[in-house]
Amino acid sequence: MPTDLQKLHKVWSDSRAIQNTDFPTISFDELTNSIVNTGPFYYYIIDFYDMSLSNVSASIEDVHGLAPETVTFNDVLYTIHPDDIDFVAGAEAFIFKFFGEQIPREKLLSYKMNYSFRSRMKDGEYALLNHQAILLSLDENGRHGKSLNIHTRIDHLSNLNTYTISLIGLNGEPSYMNMSLKGEIRSPSYFSKREIQILKLISEGFSSSEISEKLFIAPVTVKKHRQNILDKTDCRNITQLINECTLQGLI
Repeated sequence: MPTDLQKLHKVWSDSRAIQNTDFPTISFDELTNSIVNTGPFYYYIIDFYDMSLSNVSASIEDVHGLAPETVTFNDVLYTIHPDDIDFVAGAEAFIFKFFGEQIPREKLLSYKMNYSFRSRMKDGEYALLNHQAILLSLDENGRHGKSLNIHTRIDHLSNLNTYTISLIGLNGEPSYMNMSLKGEIRSPSYFSKREIQILKLISEGFSSSEISEKLFIAPVTVKKHRQNILDKTDCRNITQLINECTLQGLI
């Protein structure tokens, strides 16, 4: 195994489960349907216990040219741009450290991890991918078991990697945005459950009147929520909002 990839495996070896773990009661389809993607994407489940993959989406072949039936985790890692491997290793180590110091064990399954890196596409060229991961299980010692990973091509939104990490709180937990590997942590940001609903509907192209009908709330209420979301993200318009929220992993 190349030395660069050994850096990644060392990070995971320090925190992966030492016994097999079960899938959560929530269905896999429910998890994947809860994530909005704005470009070509694929997903898989990594079991840190033995580093095996399962539930690999067929679209991994469209993105990387890898066969979903036979792809291994190392095959996915080999697509990372050599100049971004140190960042990915640092990001994973940062997340594990942050989880251990800042997030109670019982809250770990209520966070989505997010950062970006360059990756080799099917045609051999490199493009920016957004990495999202949600822990699905922990072992009895709190070590990481299974994780749902989603990789979305976002070079149509940006070709510049910010080299920052965001932890998106689910189920009402606070989010920690745009953290650097130096440990610079912004104050937690909060989005209400309704704001998250509206944000996802906006990203899917629904108008304010359509959102009003779908959520059974007044159009003026939708308008107020939209403005609150813009204010919280420091965005000037909806186009910028969708781009920023995609890059930061909010949707």
